[in-house]
Amino acid sequence: MYQQQLTRRQVLARTSTGFGLLALQALMSDQSYGTNLKRAGNRDLEDRLPVTHHPARAKHVIFCYMSGGVSHVDSFDPKPRLKLDHGKPMPVKIERTQFNQNGNVMASPFEFKQWGESGLPVSSMFPEIGGVADELAVIRSMTSSVNEHAQGNYAMHTGFPFIGHPSAGAWCNYGLGTENQTLPGFVVLQSGGAVPPHGGIGLFSNGFLPAQHQGSIIQADRTPAVGNIAPGLEKTDQRAHLDLIRRLDETFHAQTNDSSIDAAIRNYETAFKMQTAVPEICDLSGESEATKTMYGLDSSQPDKAAYARQCLLARRLVESGVRFIELSCISVGIGAGGSPNPWDQHGALAKGHGAMANQVDQPIAALIRDLKQRGLLDETLIIWAGEFGRTPFSQGSDGRDHNPFGFSIWMAGGGVKGGTAYGATDEFGYRVTENPCTVYDLWATVLYQLGLDHERLTYRYAGRDVRLTDVHGNVLKDLLA
Repeated sequence: MYQQQLTRRQVLARTSTGFGLLALQALMSDQSYGTNLKRAGNRDLEDRLPVTHHPARAKHVIFCYMSGGVSHVDSFDPKPRLKLDHGKPMPVKIERTQFNQNGNVMASPFEFKQWGESGLPVSSMFPEIGGVADELAVIRSMTSSVNEHAQGNYAMHTGFPFIGHPSAGAWCNYGLGTENQTLPGFVVLQSGGAVPPHGGIGLFSNGFLPAQHQGSIIQADRTPAVGNIAPGLEKTDQRAHLDLIRRLDETFHAQTNDSSIDAAIRNYETAFKMQTAVPEICDLSGESEATKTMYGLDSSQPDKAAYARQCLLARRLVESGVRFIELSCISVGIGAGGSPNPWDQHGALAKGHGAMANQVDQPIAALIRDLKQRGLLDETLIIWAGEFGRTPFSQGSDGRDHNPFGFSIWMAGGGVKGGTAYGATDEFGYRVTENPCTVYDLWATVLYQLGLDHERLTYRYAGRDVRLTDVHGNVLKDLLA
């Protein structure tokens, strides 16, 4: 039988459609591809590709959380009236405070100065952050519905003042997924003995979202940085054990259709990969001495050096594609609040606030500068916030109590309008008088910059479609460039 001889060009022409299938097979073998595939027929178990509702301005979030309650009238909201009326009784009604040991009007012990081309006023607590004032969008009209640390921390992290709801980082990870398959999408950095704010690790919880979206705590200055993934077996033995666990879990999952089993399988895989990825991220030997000095890693003050390590690692995690990174303040002991809430100065405010500002000022300013010079600031949204502000009148002779009726936070990068101040409090800094904002407005704006509509990012739970912003929230478009 005669067989036609095919030229090489003819072979390629007739079989080229199969090359796409070969490429698809390679892609499908990589877990980073199948992120929109449904497992066990449950749409809520989908890992998500970055599919957005509208064009995104930011890809990553860095949350610099100032636990304890920073005094806005001593940081980003100057009030000359306090100096004029220092020592006099407050001329307006005072609401009950946390300890209700209220004194008279108290002037700020810190001086304010206008910084940058924008002339944005920043207090002498933050000379380095003042140097990047043109990158800051300060919200002076933030409010909270609660006046106690644990409730305030939960409200700021989850939108609800109690445990059980997903953290904002978990929502962002759920909505967009991760860009790095060897690291979690939501990372909480700690160093220098930092502990979670009042409320505990539930502040970083996935709540009712699948467990792979919970925050993973990395101890930036310890070895191993994540203690429970330290290898105790050779990699081949670990892989064999993990495969056995997966087979058993998948059999159980098929019988129960329990989403937590599916999430556990994914967490095991991520932890296995983290054993290599986390030490590489935490190894700063490749960073230049100039970079380390800029952040303050060489500081003689251990708390500043420890916080500087967190800030530098935050930049490295952004470079590695981690979606949401939260940084943790460190108690500096004398003059500061307790370990979970080190900004909580009910007495000796000048000393305590001064110590805490010294800890974070240089590292955060360096983070902003470093991201900008690397071309990453435009795609990274930095949030600086605590759970509430502090009163314009004293507690005792030289402290301030909690004030949820008006306080300041700021954002930088990620498409916000730098060098701006939004909203206002009254002449004493006690209550909001212009453009009141809530935590729902904050997270609606953050999600918007990430390309997500806060009203459409929902999860079916307890018979309703729940969202980070509950039934509230407005995007603060006046703050967006």
